[in-house]
Amino acid sequence: MRQYVKDGTVKKFALWNPADIGYLAAFAGAALSSGQITGAEGEKFKAGKLGEYTVGADGEIVLGPPTEFTATNIDEFNF
Repeated sequence: MRQYVKDGTVKKFALWNPADIGYLAAFAGAALSSGQITGAEGEKFKAGKLGEYTVGADGEIVLGPPTEFTATNIDEFNF
């Protein structure tokens, strides 16, 4: 998508930051593995630099709002 954002074909698009989503998944996995959480709705755990997260319905953990990629910031990301 970088090429299309830079050439103006696409003005912007949104994704969750791949590095942050992987970081959160690692902390969630460690919390599950250690028994800190079981995956039940309402349980809380800390995900390092991302802060505290709460397990949602069906064991879902949401990173938060997606990152919006534009011509201004697209080169800050290396993926």
